[in-house]
Amino acid sequence: MKYCTVALTALLAFVGPVGAGHDRASAQQVTREAREGIKNFSRVETTVACAGAITADAMPEIKKMGFVSVINLREAQEPGADVEKHRAAAEAAGLRYYHVPFNGAKPDPKAADAFVKVIGSKEAAPAFIHCASANRASAMWLIKRIVVDHWDVDRASAEAEALGLTNVALKQWAIEYARPDR
Repeated sequence: MKYCTVALTALLAFVGPVGAGHDRASAQQVTREAREGIKNFSRVETTVACAGAITADAMPEIKKMGFVSVINLREAQEPGADVEKHRAAAEAAGLRYYHVPFNGAKPDPKAADAFVKVIGSKEAAPAFIHCASANRASAMWLIKRIVVDHWDVDRASAEAEALGLTNVALKQWAIEYARPDR
């Protein structure tokens, strides 16, 4: 079974805003890695991690990779989400755990607001962000890049797509959410 996780491993507190005007080629380098217990693992240089489904047993490995927090975007009722089991495993491994339920089929701006607040906090950095497939994690990262880092849409989209954002409707929703005039 091939595992790929969208991992953006960076101390967000030290990642300053990046001005607009960069082209798609200037998006961060994304590399994919196979990791036991982690689906869809990719790294963006040394920024943050975005991933698909994980197992509770992966929490010590996530800690070893240098993350201090896990941001879970899965809804509690999703098959395999095991939110409380993952919370307990994360805390046992010495990780902070944030649950920001986000429905990719019915996106709610309140979830994006909560994500932006968490991802911008010094306590969460560097953060390991995950959902079931990496689509929602990548969409939220797209929002972060536009809203917090002030990247242009093309540059942020190129990076999000490299991380695993394949859902066109979710991508469009994220871009609309990030518009300054919303």
